Amino acid sequence: MTDFSKDATIFKALCDVKRLAILDDLKSGEKCACALIEKMNIKQSALSYHMKILCDSGIVKARQEGKWTHYSLSQSGSEYASKRLLELTTPNEDHPTKCCK
Repeated sequence: MTDFSKDATIFKALCDVKRLAILDDLKSGEKCACALIEKMNIKQSALSYHMKILCDSGIVKARQEGKWTHYSLSQSGSEYASKRLLELTTPNEDHPTKCCK
């Protein structure tokens, strides 16, 4: 049986309006946590919560610079998420399901 736990982590990251807005903002490049807090109009604790989920999914990567964390999209994580979504939603014509007739 296939282990879908990594997939579930990825898709959990994509099922929240704030996280989608953060991803959309990160498309234009790396952002400091302070800029995301201001743009998203959320508290630091809320941003930390969302960024942990995004980083755990592999779609976003983080780096420390002084007291601030800077976030950016992970190319490999984004490519993996795209690939898995395509794999999970493409019909498999080679193995048709057998009906219980």
